[in-house]
Amino acid sequence: MISVYLAEDQSMLNSALTKLLNLEDDLQVVGSALDGATALNDILRLKPNVAVLDIEMPQSTGLDVAAELNRVQPETRVIILTTFAQKSYFERAVAASVAGYLLKDSPSDQLVATIRDVVHGLTRFDPELVINMVSVAHNPLTAREQSVLVDSVAGGTTHDIATRMHLSDGTVRNYLSAIFSKLGVHSRLEAISVAQDNKWI
Repeated sequence: MISVYLAEDQSMLNSALTKLLNLEDDLQVVGSALDGATALNDILRLKPNVAVLDIEMPQSTGLDVAAELNRVQPETRVIILTTFAQKSYFERAVAASVAGYLLKDSPSDQLVATIRDVVHGLTRFDPELVINMVSVAHNPLTAREQSVLVDSVAGGTTHDIATRMHLSDGTVRNYLSAIFSKLGVHSRLEAISVAQDNKWI
């Protein structure tokens, strides 16, 4: 039997997840909390196999709890379950050696499968989240180039873009040329498409 502890500050979601996990023959929720401080104390006392933690909770965040567990009780595998696909949160989770990172809009069976996987030493991060984080981390465009490309979405000529951004025509052409070169494209439409697909703008 896999023992699971659940920390989620939304009481309705906390209750629903507890019932959902307890329906599985091999899972047992041994405790739950609505805040991080209670969760940490309970997890240290109960020593569950897996702790499923929300990030933004009162008193102590799920990332704070994860970091402390990694320091003093690494045998409890941690899964972060959150609505926030923020790069800074993901980086802190990785630094805390969490075993899983899922978004709350993931299918419930993905959470169940992730719990089983992490108990066996595997690491499971939401694929969409990882792709987004890698894309953001490798954005080749400067802040100014991103601004020019964002303004290009409104359309118009190079002169129109220059006027809106209070730049010279030549400066805008130089920025666009640099953008095309970095992204390997030949038009503004292509550049916008690539940048939007990779969430660079």
